[in-house]
Amino acid sequence: MATYTKLDQIDLPAVSERYGLRESQLEPLKGGAANSSFHLSSASGDFTLTILDNHDIVSAQSLATHTQAVYRLGVPTTEVVHALDGSLITAFDGRPVILKKWIPGVVREPLPIPLLPEAGRILAQLHSLAPESEGLDGLPVGTRRLSAEHLNAIPQFADRDFAAWLTACLKRVCSAEADSERSPKVAHGDLFADNVIVRDEGALSVLDWETVSLDDPMLDLGMAAVGLAQEDDVLVPERLSALVAGYQALAPLSEADAAALPLEIEHAACIIAFHRYYRHNVRFPDPSKSTYHLKMIKFVESVRAVTQHGPS
Repeated sequence: MATYTKLDQIDLPAVSERYGLRESQLEPLKGGAANSSFHLSSASGDFTLTILDNHDIVSAQSLATHTQAVYRLGVPTTEVVHALDGSLITAFDGRPVILKKWIPGVVREPLPIPLLPEAGRILAQLHSLAPESEGLDGLPVGTRRLSAEHLNAIPQFADRDFAAWLTACLKRVCSAEADSERSPKVAHGDLFADNVIVRDEGALSVLDWETVSLDDPMLDLGMAAVGLAQEDDVLVPERLSALVAGYQALAPLSEADAAALPLEIEHAACIIAFHRYYRHNVRFPDPSKSTYHLKMIKFVESVRAVTQHGPS
């Protein structure tokens, strides 16, 4: 598990010098499950300074490159700031650092229903990008999917009922996906409310490209449904309809894709359920979060109830 960087561990004068900033001040930001982020205000403007605690130099460079690529291709996200030497990342005390322009706005959880169509449109816009575009070459494949190592861990889970449920659910999904012929698209993989900024003017910006990859667009839309279309651990039909309507405004779903979406929502929920259990019960046991995975069982039950006739 990463050791997160604290405010008093940052050499702010050195950071400011590297980026040519003056009169800089730092304030910690809440959240950040993988890295340490800070609001950096200066005479030159406002920025987000992220210490990439979970990255080495190579993976940090990939993250910065991919983030800058989707920004340049028109996806509403943050712009990476170059250091004075032209690099997208720099390092302090062996830890990679990325500086991004500050996006004024707030995270709203749950994302209000009137904003869900825009979230859907942004996801469709991302899926329309050419994978061979500059900066997107070399994207990993299926970052969000469970690896062979993950799958092999399931039979060892102490919660035998959960292991059996997860195994059956994944078997059902894999059987349906076996006949899929959808082309992989540029996928975000984690379009949850905490990765969406509602800007001061009301528009949305998407953050956190840690899980960007080439993958089935319906799985990515399914993951967005898990992240944005539920309340109190159940799928809300009105929220799902708003999200999908926005997506279809740019990328109409074929009859086959619309029929496949409910199962891809289940697939996404299985992935989230696995990681919740694995993190809080196996890797870093936390009694206060040891039952979080069970919420996804309730969610999948609601998916089956809501989407038995497909999304409206």
